[in-house]
This record gives sequence, structure tokens and C-alpha cells, in this order.
Amino acid sequence: MTADAKMTKAMLYDHLRMEILSTRMAPGADVDEAALSARFSISRTPLREVLRQLAGEGYVVLRENRSVRVTDMSFATMRDFFVAAPMIYGAVLRLAARNARPGQLDALHEAQARFKSALSKGTAVDRALANNRFHEVTGEMAGNIYLLPSFQRLLIDHARIGTTFYRPQSNEMADNLNKASHQHDEIIAAIAAGDELRAGQLADEHWNLSRGQIELFVMPGSLDLPLGALPKATTG
Repeated sequence: MTADAKMTKAMLYDHLRMEILSTRMAPGADVDEAALSARFSISRTPLREVLRQLAGEGYVVLRENRSVRVTDMSFATMRDFFVAAPMIYGAVLRLAARNARPGQLDALHEAQARFKSALSKGTAVDRALANNRFHEVTGEMAGNIYLLPSFQRLLIDHARIGTTFYRPQSNEMADNLNKASHQHDEIIAAIAAGDELRAGQLADEHWNLSRGQIELFVMPGSLDLPLGALPKATTG
């Protein structure tokens, strides 16, 4: 494969990933392969290779003899999200405090700077993607080959939910975003100090800060469920 072909595949991968995380490609939407092929001047075989990679990471679903579809956000997936999120975030941050390397700490500081910038002058999508990158780095720090795929799958839906969550509609919601940013700083400090206990506590605090607002925004329309149907997170 030529260097140009590799670059085109990488550009297509990044494009689709950002379109899905930002919900510009809506959950459950069909992927228009013909349009992508024309836009990126890419043939069916490398296009399918990119789609298979995205399917393996949880962004899309490949269906035999049918169009590729963006991974949906159904009641079942949201139920699993609320059950798994606090456990996975806690495990990731504790392992990050144990295993983080200096270069990764630099990357986490950089991700936090971008998050703060997005809070002050970015869009809701900018904020959700910047938050997503912050947590991606903590997953890289954790360095666990069994945990990381689950964490990355979780982040896909957290980012998609966050495109609404990061559009505050009250003073309380705006205050929560500032608290989230402050907690990011505390997470960095706990990881830098190798403090696994504090990192785990911060994971609980960070999840509990956003849980209620996430429940509020995933309920209407898309899921058509009563708020009480969503499982509450556990702590500890």
C-alpha cells in the first residue's frame, strides 16, 4: 500500500470517528459507503477495511448483505452503560495512578488544557470531544489490555451523550462543568502522586457529578423511557 493510500485511510478513519462521536452521524444511522468512496476517492476494499476497524472498536455494526450502521444507543446499551461506567472508570483511574509514565502525564496536562479552552470558548461538541480525549489518555495510562477495549467502548457513548450534556441550560449545569474541570485537575494530581486510593475516589466523584444530568438527557425521545428505569450508579 502506498503512503498516499495509507493517509487516505487514516483520514477516513478520523473523519468517521469524529462524525460518530459528535453525533453528526446519528446513532443507528446507515453509513453511505458510496458517498464516502466518492468524497475520499477510495475504493471499496480499503473503505471496508476502515469500517471493519471501526466495527471492532464499537463505532459501527457490520450487517451481512445490508448497509453498515452506526452503533445504536438503545435501552439495553444505556442500561449496561450506567451499570458498567462507575466500575470501569474507577478501575482505569486506579491503574493509571499505578502505571502512568511521565510522557503520558504531559499528554494528560495537554488534554486538560484543551478541555478548559473548550469550556471557555468551544461548542458542546468541542467540549465533549475534549473531555473524551482526557479520559482516553487515562485509559492509555492504565495500560491493561483487557480493560482498555471496554473503556474505549464506554467512551464512545459517553462522548455521544456529552454532546447534549455539554450544552448547559441552567446555572447549576454550568457550575457542574466547572466542577468537572476542577476534578480533572485533581485526577491529574492523584495520578502524578501515584495515589491509587484517591484516584478511585475521584472516579466516583466525577461520575456522580455528571450522572444525574446524563440520565436527564438520555431519557427523552431517543429512549422514550421513564427516568427511574435507568439503573443508579454504585459507589465505593
